Amino acid sequence: MRIIWHGHSCFSIKTKSLLNEEINIVIDPFDEKKTGIKLPKLKADTVLSSHDHYDHNNIKAVAGDPFIIKNPGEFEIKNIFIQGIPSFHDKKNGAERGENIIFYLESEKIHIAHLGDLGHLLDEKQLSKLSKVDILMIPIGGKYTINYSEAIEIISQLEPKIIIPMHYKIPGLKIDIDTVDKFAKEMGVDPNKKTDKLKIAKKNLPTDRSEVIIMNKK
Repeated sequence: MRIIWHGHSCFSIKTKSLLNEEINIVIDPFDEKKTGIKLPKLKADTVLSSHDHYDHNNIKAVAGDPFIIKNPGEFEIKNIFIQGIPSFHDKKNGAERGENIIFYLESEKIHIAHLGDLGHLLDEKQLSKLSKVDILMIPIGGKYTINYSEAIEIISQLEPKIIIPMHYKIPGLKIDIDTVDKFAKEMGVDPNKKTDKLKIAKKNLPTDRSEVIIMNKK
């Protein structure tokens, strides 16, 4: 499995089905002009959109006639299990910014959770559906989502093997949110040590502790 970060909350996940078919999943493609950061040419079999805001819903930018998931529910695409878990974009049950979908994926025996623009701590029902998380993609920038300290609290609840921070300030981004620095300091990692793309197999997942991977935008 290969994971590439395109900035903000947008990822490409390149994986294989049980029949050894290569499958490309894109999560939360954004509007280039409104965000100020470039989105590369993307092609996918499936596109996931956590909510209908311009920095997460630019589905038309993804080529390939993909299957689109933008609602809660359970889906199976070529033997890949995807679950959309309801949540909110704020701490007031969506009264300020609406609803948000947490996406939980299972492929190659790896469990991935993408929290979208989660705006609150997880409740017991959400935690029960995220009982096993190998790779966690979590917003840390605050203001419109959980902040870095709330992210750390959620990390302690989920105990993922790999943590990928997202939705934070990078050069060119017009959205006013925090950089990765505070999160990196609290987690004891170097914010300047970054990974271009993550290539991972189940057997290579960390076993004794969580690993924070800060990714370069591609």
